[in-house]
Amino acid sequence: MFSFPFLETDIRLFPMQHLSELPRGTRAVVDHVVHTSEKDAISQRLTDLGFVSGEGVRVAAFGPLGADPILVVIGSTRFALRRSEAARVVVREVGEHV
Repeated sequence: MFSFPFLETDIRLFPMQHLSELPRGTRAVVDHVVHTSEKDAISQRLTDLGFVSGEGVRVAAFGPLGADPILVVIGSTRFALRRSEAARVVVREVGEHV
């Protein structure tokens, strides 16, 4: 689990961007998942996996071809997301690059 002690101030101070835009090693907090329709299966899957508002995430690695897929860590769980799926997750970058 990530520790963001400074987040108790106000997370809204950090700019929003898509998870797919973050460099390797970046720590961020999920703001929301973009829903394209009422029954959007991809956004529902992302939410079910734990991409929910306030959850800490880290970009761990990129695939060898075109930086796709993206390896993302939430808590102690790793997920490989297609770049198009990661683009649906809006985050606020909050941490150092490791």
